[in-house]
Amino acid sequence: MTDRPPLPPFSRETALQKVQAAEDAWNTRDPERVAAAYTADSVWRNRDRFIAGRDEIVAFLTGKWQRELDYALRKNLWTFGENRIAVRFQYESHDAAGQWWRSYGNELWEFDSRGLMRRREASINDAPIAESERRIFGPRPEAERGTEFPLR
Repeated sequence: MTDRPPLPPFSRETALQKVQAAEDAWNTRDPERVAAAYTADSVWRNRDRFIAGRDEIVAFLTGKWQRELDYALRKNLWTFGENRIAVRFQYESHDAAGQWWRSYGNELWEFDSRGLMRRREASINDAPIAESERRIFGPRPEAERGTEFPLR
């Protein structure tokens, strides 16, 4: 397996690069592409679900994006350490009935020496919104990269 730069230990600059790369990957809604950033034995807690390994990650993300339609995400660096990064994020999606949701969350990430994520813990809350309240439309435009996304 090849390295997945940037590699730990992280600086502020490389942590920001890692966060943007994760946001970009998740906005593709491609479970295989996203799963490639994790170790083969990566462990997750996502809300109340516990997931282990790439196969389970792909299955989880496939189901997620079948339910969470037109998913669009923004991540912001919260803090970082040698091989850990904490982010806060927001994403919007709608369900099959047309109800839009804004989901707020925090993630704790731990990386191996090759830059693959070996642990991800996510706490997420969902708030129903009207379509007219949407603020996240597709991947982040280049001009907005590196900017903090507002809480509300």
